[in-house]
Amino acid sequence: MQELINFGLETAKNYGAAYADIRLIRFKTQSISVKNGKVEEILDSENYGFGVRSLANNSWGFASSFVTSKKEIQKMAALSCDIAKASASLKNKDVILSPVEAIKERYETPILIDPFAISLEEKLSILYEAEEILRKKSDVKISQSSMNFILKDQIFASTEGAWIEQKITISGAGIEATAIGEGDMQIRSYPNSHGGQFATAGYEFIDTLGLKDNAQRVAEEAVALLKAKECPSKTTTLILDGSQLALQIHESIGHPTELDRVLGTEVSLAGTSFLTPDKLNHLKIGSDMVNITADATIPQGLGTFGYDDEGVPAQKVNIVKDGIFVGYINSRETAAETGQSPNGAMRADGWNRIPLIRMTNINLLPGEPSFEELIADTKDGIYLETNKSWSIDDKRLNFQFGTEIGWEIKNGKIKRMLKNPNYTGITPEFWNSCDAIAGEDTWVVWGTPNCGKGEPMQVIQTGHGASPARFRGIQVGVGR
Repeated sequence: MQELINFGLETAKNYGAAYADIRLIRFKTQSISVKNGKVEEILDSENYGFGVRSLANNSWGFASSFVTSKKEIQKMAALSCDIAKASASLKNKDVILSPVEAIKERYETPILIDPFAISLEEKLSILYEAEEILRKKSDVKISQSSMNFILKDQIFASTEGAWIEQKITISGAGIEATAIGEGDMQIRSYPNSHGGQFATAGYEFIDTLGLKDNAQRVAEEAVALLKAKECPSKTTTLILDGSQLALQIHESIGHPTELDRVLGTEVSLAGTSFLTPDKLNHLKIGSDMVNITADATIPQGLGTFGYDDEGVPAQKVNIVKDGIFVGYINSRETAAETGQSPNGAMRADGWNRIPLIRMTNINLLPGEPSFEELIADTKDGIYLETNKSWSIDDKRLNFQFGTEIGWEIKNGKIKRMLKNPNYTGITPEFWNSCDAIAGEDTWVVWGTPNCGKGEPMQVIQTGHGASPARFRGIQVGVGR
């Protein structure tokens, strides 16, 4: 395989590439789901192929194939150069790459148990047990449990001399109860909505989730929501749980700090960003206690890896420091354009896609109080948990989020349950209203397995570390 890859790189150089790289990837995935006492899906898939990215006449070209023969690699390398030269006739500016060290290395996700070595019977047994508990509640009409696993084997090589092998393992699972009655329908999920919780980890991660242990509570809350009071419409103090805050970080901080959006190469699909270059190191995007990092090195983070798809090492960079916007996530190209250093954020969702700037693990660093202290210190407010819906404009400024469940807070105690809660805000105003962040004991790196970007669409995995946090003067109960 090394001989084939080197041949492809030499071919690209012979066809006029000033730079070229090849990614050879094998994906293996497994999805299992149980619904209402029956197996809904068992899906095992595998795909294999390579992509060649060439820089010729200061423009990019890309070509890919699932046929890994010498003739096909030669053909795709030549085609990528032809595409680059054709693109050069329409370019607005030259592509310049920030220099990086040519690394020869291997990285593997640290795991204890290979999820693909575990029998289907064992996995189904866990899913059946948790789903059966959900189904025992009479008003739970739809009960679901699921597991998902991904194995990604990749070789990255470049004409600069890089040779990086990576093996990334992802595991995740979740449960969901849908209650119907009282002329209403309500959903409760665990550990998170949209499929559950995910991590770069082995099968041992599934055991830590406690699906069966939490199923009874999830079912009871889904049923209780049918008779719960509607979330009031008012301006109040808002406390968000870590999982909802993770999506808030994702949408209002993560996406607008992607430098390709800022520079305009993602306008047609993903929109632009309010974080224009003039705001770097100047904008007070949050209160003094808001510190946010992009960190691809956190153990088990869904956005954790060894090297990005340009061969840049995974690293931790500051995005917001003491409330000041201080950093973007970038590529070698956008780093050179803005005078920065590459920080390892270029990734593709497969061998047949060109890398884009993608979030790694975008984390709100924890504060000091415990969650209990956070609630006790709140005289009047609302606590919201588990995302249900979201909407945000193309500059990532105006947003509205809905959650599965909420609770009133009165005189430092959690009181009655609220259904259909939602809240709205403007990104800098919202983060500047943050006056408390819970400590490390409740800090979790939540996995987001389905972040979409690009044309054609690429779906990639990101992570967001967060603990519950409090925000003052937030509009809740809107948009109904």
